[in-house]
Amino acid sequence: MDQSTPTSAPPPARAWQLVLESVEADLLEGRLQPGDRLPPERELATTLGVGRSSVREALRVLEVMGLIRTGTGSGPSSGAIIIATPQGGMSALLRLQVAAQGFPLDDVVRTRLVLESAVVDTLAAATDRDTASAHAVVDAMDAADLTPGEFLSLDAQLHLALAEASGNVVIAAMMAGLRTAIESYVQAGAEVVADWDATASRLRSEHRAILDAVDAGDSRRARTLVHDHITGYYAEAGLARATD
Repeated sequence: MDQSTPTSAPPPARAWQLVLESVEADLLEGRLQPGDRLPPERELATTLGVGRSSVREALRVLEVMGLIRTGTGSGPSSGAIIIATPQGGMSALLRLQVAAQGFPLDDVVRTRLVLESAVVDTLAAATDRDTASAHAVVDAMDAADLTPGEFLSLDAQLHLALAEASGNVVIAAMMAGLRTAIESYVQAGAEVVADWDATASRLRSEHRAILDAVDAGDSRRARTLVHDHITGYYAEAGLARATD
């Protein structure tokens, strides 16, 4: 007689998850493309054997994820339409995880190092780079009357501007989503920095050096500078150990 403990069956998928899985399968198989309209709620419910409330719940999730745009009424803009700009949804999901303290600080910093090294490397290697927005933010950071909070908000904006300038929409979306975490830890660090004016002056110099390396096409120097810039502040503010 088999005395082994019976294995519990996995819980059944919720009805709205079945709708998500169906849309995902259609996208992967090419049956749906950006710009296509999803079938009406009633048709989806009948085809998938779920209630219309489950279809509506799935559509709300897809909209938050940035995969569809919904419109009411009739006409070409009505219904649920697949869109090709999911980065907004990715940013929103990351922001929610950050707000729920789902990411350890060390992991946020290590992720910054990976993403921002790739950003400056891409920008430095590009022949048609456009760093005008980043330069504008750096210039704004020269204002003498900035509070530490205002300065560090611009700091986060600068790093996001560089990510957007790289042309990699996935990296830009991830940086936008992590911006809340980045701002929160740099703001917390500013409160324990002994000489803020000296730190702000150093950060300004580091920002300009990074941009100079990018504009000069020096990928190696840009990567080194952005690494040292991130880990240097992280260590100076006493937030945790400096990340290699």
